Amino acid sequence: MHPRRILAALADLAPAGGERVLDVSKGGQPILWLRDPARAPRNRTVDRLAALDELHRDERILRRGWAWVVGGAEVDGVRRKVRLPLLAEPVRLERGLRGYRVVPAGDLELTSLVTDREAAAALETAPGLGGPEWLRAAGAADWIHTAAAAAGVAPERVAAVDGAMPRISDEELVGYAVAALFVVRDVSSTGLRDTLLTWAGRDGLEETALARVYGESAGVDRPDPEETVLSPLPLSRPQREVVRRVRHEPVVAVSGPPGNGKSHAVVAAALDTVDRGGSVLVATQSRHAAEVLGDLLRRYPGAVPVLFGDAERREAIAAELAQGAAAGVDDRRTGADRAAVADAEARVAAMTSGIAAALTVEQRAAQVPAWEPLMAGLRVDAPRGFEPGFDVEAARDLLLRATPATDDGRWRRWRRKTALRRLRRATGSGEQVRLDRVSAALSAAEATVAAARLAATGGTDLGPSWDALADADAALAEAVGVAMRNRARSARRWSPDARRAVTALATALRAGRNRRRAALAGLDGAALVRALPLWVGTVTDVEDLLPPVPGMFDLVILDEAAHIDQIRAAPVLARARSALVVGDPRQLRFVSFVADVDVAVTLARHGLDGYGDRLDVRRASAYDVAVGATPVTYLEEHYRSIPHLIEFSASRFYRDRIALMTRHPRNDRADAIDVVPVDSGAVDGGVNRAEVDAVVAVVKDLAERKATGIGVITPFRDQADALESALLAAFPVEDIERLRLRTGTVHAFQGSEADTVVVSLGLVDGDSPARQRFASDPHLFNVMVTRARERLVVVTSLTRGGGIIGDYLAYGSVPLPAVEPAGADGNDWTARLAAELRAAGLAVRVGYPVGRWSVDLCVGEGDDAVGLICGVHPEGLPAHLERQRALRRMGWALRDAFASRWSNDPVRAALELTYDLRGATP
Repeated sequence: MHPRRILAALADLAPAGGERVLDVSKGGQPILWLRDPARAPRNRTVDRLAALDELHRDERILRRGWAWVVGGAEVDGVRRKVRLPLLAEPVRLERGLRGYRVVPAGDLELTSLVTDREAAAALETAPGLGGPEWLRAAGAADWIHTAAAAAGVAPERVAAVDGAMPRISDEELVGYAVAALFVVRDVSSTGLRDTLLTWAGRDGLEETALARVYGESAGVDRPDPEETVLSPLPLSRPQREVVRRVRHEPVVAVSGPPGNGKSHAVVAAALDTVDRGGSVLVATQSRHAAEVLGDLLRRYPGAVPVLFGDAERREAIAAELAQGAAAGVDDRRTGADRAAVADAEARVAAMTSGIAAALTVEQRAAQVPAWEPLMAGLRVDAPRGFEPGFDVEAARDLLLRATPATDDGRWRRWRRKTALRRLRRATGSGEQVRLDRVSAALSAAEATVAAARLAATGGTDLGPSWDALADADAALAEAVGVAMRNRARSARRWSPDARRAVTALATALRAGRNRRRAALAGLDGAALVRALPLWVGTVTDVEDLLPPVPGMFDLVILDEAAHIDQIRAAPVLARARSALVVGDPRQLRFVSFVADVDVAVTLARHGLDGYGDRLDVRRASAYDVAVGATPVTYLEEHYRSIPHLIEFSASRFYRDRIALMTRHPRNDRADAIDVVPVDSGAVDGGVNRAEVDAVVAVVKDLAERKATGIGVITPFRDQADALESALLAAFPVEDIERLRLRTGTVHAFQGSEADTVVVSLGLVDGDSPARQRFASDPHLFNVMVTRARERLVVVTSLTRGGGIIGDYLAYGSVPLPAVEPAGADGNDWTARLAAELRAAGLAVRVGYPVGRWSVDLCVGEGDDAVGLICGVHPEGLPAHLERQRALRRMGWALRDAFASRWSNDPVRAALELTYDLRGATP
């Protein structure tokens, strides 16, 4: 299927354009007219704007408008109120002693009501556009007339403003050369239809991720599960699988619950792709998600990303690029980096080899009790196998060669008979002894030798070795990161055409939106991404910043993809040759207003009737399309919240497919959910005022207890607006900043998190079925109750409730039950040691679960708990090493407690461990 048809069909299903917003004060939003465009006085109105911007700092809602058209006008036969800035830019308010400085935080952009791009580009070239001098210039009035006419709101006159803004009448339409602050609630991209139609006319789409996501499924070579993955980030086994898949497969899909470490997997895959000579575009749904990934990339050494999470980033990028690029890292340095990585890798290999050898001896020695009943007979069958100095490994090799093969030809039969004779001679086994008995005798001999060796050396204690391995792992990660960063800056990437492309990008970034698009279209995309190979930003900003070149990047990573509709995802996917698509279908999904009949008619018109499942833009997200093209790697481990905050979702939404890595005796029974009942709650105009008051009281209590990082959320927009107003009235902007207080709907918090989250359910007994269904939606509810890292406070007027809400309130009203460890049955070493430690008065749990691992013995309570490892992991040495690394990264204090250290005497072991764990000496 040709991707052009896909793009054309998506264009027909895209909104033709956004709503013509003529009144930015709609909904009661304030407009603050500025005497001095660079400053705002300190008063209640400005303080409220500053506090409002702080409450929604992830959304960047505060704007400064230049050149306004205000009054009233006939639009489509209806008299409309007009409050329209012809130019606007995102700003921040920096608080000073006597007022606020108005600081630009992004591009100065022409109103989107000017749809003629040539006219818009010409308007954007006016000298000194924006700024106090421009407002006073003679040409400002002519510019306002021309721009307003192009926007369809031509004023009757244009007036200059000296001093206070004159009284506004809606009886006429007037242009004013003035600046003002205002708030934008919904920031969205427009012109999707035109964008998609433009893409549909481009060549080279067949080899892009777009074509691969929508194409017929084709078999691919799966990566070797043992293929080496070196990364500056610590990675779990599933995260390493993601990196391997990205190396080999054109489309990779990743899913998992909240807090599953997907950011680490995304960053690791991006750095790995760049290090292998490729280029990466990371596109996220939200600005917050882009910043999280950017912060993670800055925390670990590797390729330095170009961040463009919102318009504010462009100015910083342009300034940095305008300084010019250095000569780049030469081959001598990158060669030294490779040598440093090889040395660090060899050190890790030596440490793991030594630990594995010690664990192998311990593993064999632990089998002695199982062999003891058979030992007498085995000594008769193979007497020489138990003599001092017997070479068990050589005998194993002879046994392997003596075992019959399926393709046993003459030569192989001769070799087998020769090996068999040598084996019987070496072990002293007669002709009548079967080979399985010889094999058993060799295993028993290995166990005996291992037990004797441990008895002579005092048993296995790898404590210092584990510390040394952790240091070696850290050194390797650092060496890999440094090597990645230097290779990304290699002089080989900075060719003359790459330097020219970077300089052209810096120039384009300083232009207005329309002229910038034209300039970007002419850039050498391949040269640009060779010099700057890693880009991170939002889906919305991709079209404004990056050249529209099919397959420009080697890899696109589409984050939060279940929340991204196909129409917005298509131009992003068209920019790369392969895709990593990450999403959680159990969290909030995108909202579509496309009708089923429109989908059916459009697909039929484009001859795509057979693709209704993939192109159902009303129901299928970008993530849904990707999982139809490739298997999903599920990241089940959870790293964000303590157990009480996540286990309801784990059971209800993920069928217990969450491996809780944060579990520890310090938090496994912590009551982290407070249910605050509200009396006499009622809903009036969509607002439960009693809950609003209760939420303010809760936040004040949290403030008194010095809590910070507070999010206030609710399912309902009207309730969110009421909460916002109440918080603005209750807290000055200084307190909002100090508390890091944010508020909004659950939809606004998708992808975000906070230390403490306060939820206002906004429901009352007997509420309308529609409101109850909305708040009980599993996707919304799952997001709502999984945003908190440390504490969740649920404020509710409900006195009774069923379904998901009633179940959660019942769950949150009681602490978690005690952890049910796996336990250890029988009379093995772990169980006997546990019994003796309990007898000594210590709290002991056997098989304590942590994620997909378990700690053999968890001894003690709270922060003082210690994990005892009593035997080699039953899945083998690699699992033992991975468990040790994973638990240490999560802050566990681990100690080896192998039977060999105490000659299999649990009484002596318990005595020594008890003194040790209690901080005394024997």
